[in-house]
Amino acid sequence: MGSPRNDKRESFEDTVDDHAGVLSIPTSLASLSPDELARVGRKATLKIDFLVMPALIVMYILNYLDRQNIAAAKLAAITTDLKLSAVQYQSCISLLFVGYILMQVPSNILVGKISMPATYICAAMAVWGVVSAATGAVQSFVGLLMCRFCLGFVEAVFFPGALYYLSMFYNRRQYTFRVALLYSGSQLGNAFGGLFAVAILKADGLHGIEGWRWLFIVEGVATVGIALILMFILPNSMSTITGLSTTERDWLAWNFESDQGQRDNKDELSGWQAFKMAAADPKTYLLMGTLHMTYVAATVTSFFPSVVSTLGYSRNITYVLTAPPYLLCVVIMLINSIHSDRTQERFWHIVVPLVFTTISNIIAISTLNTAARYVSMMMMPGSFYGATVVILSWVAGSLTQPAVKRAAGIALINAVCNTPNIWSPYLYSNPPRYVDAFSVNLVASVLAIVFATATMLYLKRQNARLDKGLDVRASAPTAQQQAAGFRYIL
Repeated sequence: MGSPRNDKRESFEDTVDDHAGVLSIPTSLASLSPDELARVGRKATLKIDFLVMPALIVMYILNYLDRQNIAAAKLAAITTDLKLSAVQYQSCISLLFVGYILMQVPSNILVGKISMPATYICAAMAVWGVVSAATGAVQSFVGLLMCRFCLGFVEAVFFPGALYYLSMFYNRRQYTFRVALLYSGSQLGNAFGGLFAVAILKADGLHGIEGWRWLFIVEGVATVGIALILMFILPNSMSTITGLSTTERDWLAWNFESDQGQRDNKDELSGWQAFKMAAADPKTYLLMGTLHMTYVAATVTSFFPSVVSTLGYSRNITYVLTAPPYLLCVVIMLINSIHSDRTQERFWHIVVPLVFTTISNIIAISTLNTAARYVSMMMMPGSFYGATVVILSWVAGSLTQPAVKRAAGIALINAVCNTPNIWSPYLYSNPPRYVDAFSVNLVASVLAIVFATATMLYLKRQNARLDKGLDVRASAPTAQQQAAGFRYIL
């Protein structure tokens, strides 16, 4: 794609102008006027949105609820009933991410190679629902620890898999907003997880079962049921989407190929070759550093109910107070992503939110004033997740073809960037100030800005070399993409 322009409408006309003469226009589209093409494009995209996005959002809500319900269970006395020490509870949170990290890369390479990625992701969802429900039967620290490890191992399929799955249907002008919609699922899970917990915990003592056990059982069973339904809804490729006309199907394929400079081909590389290509790409590590530091700052979400509880309110009021920051977060993510897609700019849409992350951590460290601390908590999720959705779009758009390399790169970055969730739980001690945790988060938010700046400068230099026709690294766009005028989005 050419250099970023101020007017970045998601229209077919822009795509044709950028790549005319490089990729042939499908016969079904060649006779249509620009207005007709635009209408076809809007209709086709809207059909994909209604088919794919609600399903993925629901999946992510349940993914987060099943992962984070241990935080609600803590306030519902799971630590007392299982006689868990503070370190044992922290270890249960930590070990989930060991399994989560181990499975991501092999799973996403598989997603990039198989012909039924949606079916595979839905099957994994059903399995993690079973594991989550089984957690309601644990009787000891060891049992809880093993359930959490298995839950992380299976849940690892979803997020990197969903990021790659979205990249199969949307081009770079459309991708950030859809990632924000996807990510809104996790934030809605955070927002309403506490409220769901309040409702489910009313079953405390029903049939002699503690409320926190019902929390795991109810949410786990719901996950299994919904996974089985979605398995028959989500398409596995563009060619399997139902309800599209031939013209709409051709437009979607052209929209994707004209942005990438070539179509996806799952057979271009083996899984090992794809991993080696992703691991040898300098962009992988620059983007990894940016996302890693942002995720360090975001580790507070695993302890958000406990942090909010330091304001001194009752358990139910604490659950309620956890909702507004995440609802605000959804709004900020969507606004930031829409503007990023329209302007085709990534760097400032990452850095500006991270400045607010920095400010919020300074406030959290500096005062115990209830109003000030709640203001900082309102700022935190929206700022670091507002940056995250744009970073993830930068990852998918900058780690270029082949397709399996893109899948491997997404998983490699996401796996490494989740390692803070292994060690960060041990920082959240000594309430109410949590000085160690918020100090680390503050430093991480500053370093994320530094890595984002380095990434932007590197991509800018690569674009300059491509503009001049100079040789670039082997990790650059493929020859076919370069012929089509591919450029990195800054």
